[in-house]
Amino acid sequence: MIFSSDELVELLKAAGEPTRLRLLVLLASGDLTVSDLTDILGQSQPRISRHLKLLAEAGLVDRYQEGAWAYFRLKQDGRAAELARTLLAAVDAGDPVVQRDGERLGGVKRARAEKAQAYFSQHADEWDELRRLHVDDTEVEAALLKLVGADPVDSLLDLGTGTGRMLQLLSANYRRAVGVDASRDMLAVARANLDKAGVLKASVRLGDILNLPLDGGEFDLVLIHQVLHFLVQPELALAEASRMLSPGGRLVVIDLAPHSLEFLRDEHAHVRLGFSHSTMSEWLSRTGLEVEKTVDLRPAGKGPQGLTVTIWLARRPAAAAQSAA
Repeated sequence: MIFSSDELVELLKAAGEPTRLRLLVLLASGDLTVSDLTDILGQSQPRISRHLKLLAEAGLVDRYQEGAWAYFRLKQDGRAAELARTLLAAVDAGDPVVQRDGERLGGVKRARAEKAQAYFSQHADEWDELRRLHVDDTEVEAALLKLVGADPVDSLLDLGTGTGRMLQLLSANYRRAVGVDASRDMLAVARANLDKAGVLKASVRLGDILNLPLDGGEFDLVLIHQVLHFLVQPELALAEASRMLSPGGRLVVIDLAPHSLEFLRDEHAHVRLGFSHSTMSEWLSRTGLEVEKTVDLRPAGKGPQGLTVTIWLARRPAAAAQSAA
């Protein structure tokens, strides 16, 4: 990590101001809005916004929009991010100002968790009903972990992240991760769950799975977990997921095998009643991916209405990555 003298001076000037250093400490703990930060620091919104703008221009923090809200977090990649982590490691955690900010941050996260839990509780009965139909989540998660393997993942993308469960489950595998969901309520649940689990290297953001707010070719593992059956054109989501993959990157799709439970259309907004191996393989092939493995998880003791869960693992060939982009 080498900087020219001018670069280093500019970065140190950006970080070397009391409020901006406090902001960096707070943003190292996860995604926060300007409103969150004004509550914690007790400063005006224009003042906080100006400091955040300077930090973003210096490459020390990331900013992304979620409807009317803007979220900020400590930048995860690049030389400026490395310098920021070095500076933060030298901050005394026992400093009274840092401790007070941390206590107020805890209050913000508790409020976030309470709001998320209220939403989750409202829909718990629906989710519990669906869980009773298919194979247990623990079995699905164990199969996923086995399929992904122990090799380190540099960057993970979870499409339709929902509660953020996949980001938690695979947190030991990846260096950084992004979860995308179209529901602000579900993103609130995911943020609260990541806070509770202490997962700091993952962020979540609002986005359309068919038009992702991300650059292509930057993830070496992409997940689509129980999302495609809600979509009118799931093959378009697969194409967008494929676009996100780096050369040699892998896509994991977890969804339902074909079934005949029509009530799921009316009561749970399912558009597709599962996917066959041949259909999924054809769609993945069209996006330039090669299916490497398929796993069927059949429910035991669920009766005639039991749903089989299928996991597909596909890879973008390194040599063909550019032509399929």
